[in-house]
Amino acid sequence: MSKESARWVSRSDVIPMFPTLVWKVQLEAQLHKQIDAQVLAVLARLRGPLAPLAPGHGWQSIQTLHTLDEFRELVSCVRRAVTGILRFLKVGYDRFEISACWATVLATGAAHRVHHHPNNYLSVVYYLRTHHGADSVNFHDPRSQAGVIQPPVVGLTPNNTDQVVVRVRNGTLLVFPAYLQHSVDANASEGERISISFNVMFSDFTENLSKPLWGNHGSSRRSSPAENSAARPARKRKVDRAHDPSR
Repeated sequence: MSKESARWVSRSDVIPMFPTLVWKVQLEAQLHKQIDAQVLAVLARLRGPLAPLAPGHGWQSIQTLHTLDEFRELVSCVRRAVTGILRFLKVGYDRFEISACWATVLATGAAHRVHHHPNNYLSVVYYLRTHHGADSVNFHDPRSQAGVIQPPVVGLTPNNTDQVVVRVRNGTLLVFPAYLQHSVDANASEGERISISFNVMFSDFTENLSKPLWGNHGSSRRSSPAENSAARPARKRKVDRAHDPSR
């Protein structure tokens, strides 16, 4: 028997390590329409004194929206999703709480640069208004050493991509580790892109660690032009799949 044809492997395994998970939940249509109406009324009140957003600009609200009565149903959905995720992860904890909640509105041409949410365990985003051309979020590879060498690839797979594009629509809820870098491409639609963000932290840590580390903690107008975050083209893998947190 030649060396080339000789059997040389009795077993072979690929061992996945240190996964980065993003949970995608789609709320029932009737529920999310009810939530949207309540939340949009609050945002209209907060933005009432302000001029309309100019193209390329964005606005972010105060970070205490979760304390408002109009947000009660949305907060309940977030808490149920987070409870299921912590159970899935087999995390031991006494209590968790929402440490911040704010709205982000992006006008046509506005983007949101790469960022993460320090001093929190999980982050949540609820998508209130999306449109074709304003219906995705980019997640970036959190492994700092993975980009040391990047040979060309002949096909994108979960094992060679450095950026994953997740499609969203009205009523989508995403939950992900707060350390995970994410960004939003420039709004290519004619309508505003509106989302509600949450930070979640274990209650024992919230008093000193979980306060937002940006802005003045009040409503603010933010310039958010489209940016090239890297000179090389990103390897974007697109994902469109919902997760059932009850499983």
